[in-house]
Amino acid sequence: MNLLPLKLQNNNTTMQKKILLLGSGELGKEFVIAAQRIGQKVIAVDSYENAPAMQVAHGFEVINMLDGAELDRIVAKHQPDFIVPEIEAIRTERFYDYEKQGITVVPSAKAANFTMNRKAIRDLAAKDLGLRTANYRYATTKAELENAVAEVGMPCVVKPLMSSSGKGQSTIKTHEDIEKAWNYAVEGSRGDIIEVIVEAFVNFHSEITLLTVTQNNHPTLFCAPIGHRQERGDYQESWQPARVSEKDILEAQDMARKVTEALGGAGLFGVEFFLTDEGVYFSELSPRPHDTGMVTLAKTQNFNEFELHLRAILSIPIPEITLERIGASAVVLASENSNNPTYTGIEKVASLSKTDFRIFGKPTSRPYRRMGVVLTNDTLDTPIEEVVEKAKKTATLVTVNP
Repeated sequence: MNLLPLKLQNNNTTMQKKILLLGSGELGKEFVIAAQRIGQKVIAVDSYENAPAMQVAHGFEVINMLDGAELDRIVAKHQPDFIVPEIEAIRTERFYDYEKQGITVVPSAKAANFTMNRKAIRDLAAKDLGLRTANYRYATTKAELENAVAEVGMPCVVKPLMSSSGKGQSTIKTHEDIEKAWNYAVEGSRGDIIEVIVEAFVNFHSEITLLTVTQNNHPTLFCAPIGHRQERGDYQESWQPARVSEKDILEAQDMARKVTEALGGAGLFGVEFFLTDEGVYFSELSPRPHDTGMVTLAKTQNFNEFELHLRAILSIPIPEITLERIGASAVVLASENSNNPTYTGIEKVASLSKTDFRIFGKPTSRPYRRMGVVLTNDTLDTPIEEVVEKAKKTATLVTVNP
């Protein structure tokens, strides 16, 4: 039996590509699985061994991705067709050189550079494109933070320019909160940039993620909006579809189209918005599958977000994205530090109908670290609140043991 990898043919040219995945967490793992299913080759890279995506990739590298020389070394070693970033802590300015070498950076070197830094993407959205955003300032010292807070007012939100999953994010309600917010932001910052963005608090009634798919030579597509709830700056539950008025969804789609077109390239973007009585506010953007988009693993769509990202990258046409059922995801969090976490309660989850789960396979745990996700779905006429509550309760059945 011939067990060689699948090679798709298009005008007598092989479509099997080599992908260098920079960042190998749970989102990267699902992306690798999608790539494996259609015969692509993936080398997973992260700062530690046995990261989730490494467990399913063809090969792996362990490096500090903020080291430009190390990045250059592995790019030269593997000669990938595509470089796919999954995290923020990367020496992204090197991407421009890789593009000049003929390597496709996903979605583009510009997109990766702008969106890995909240300053660049916010200025692009607010100043260049004129999108509605919260009033904001920047600060590189505690003294500058104090001035910024005075200008935007309290309450306000402080975030590192480079971070992920809510790390370093906090809310300032009193003057006494400023020093603590500064220290927490510095501690949670990724990369070597010590700077924060200070945002005036937006009085929103809900927030959504709009998964936006840009394609080569095909129109931009949008998934049904995803609602989510956060704690400590990190999502706890997400659901699809979120309830959004037609006026707001059209405004969000217009904003998402403008900002993704300005960034260029092909791939899936997670564009976040606040919904208010005054309209839609642009919040943030990720140039890759989004953590709240893990709800699409509940079979809510004809293609999940990882499959969409891959198809857009490879220029495989996506004729449409259809909502097949409603769904929800709820995170499984660790409560203790461990070098060898185990899990109990999985059999209880597996016994429930219209329910699934993912254990990410992270080799270590720490308090509040996301270790897995529970997924629920139901028919389109089922109230979304029911599947969200089911996911939330079901996630509590899983215990991460040290």
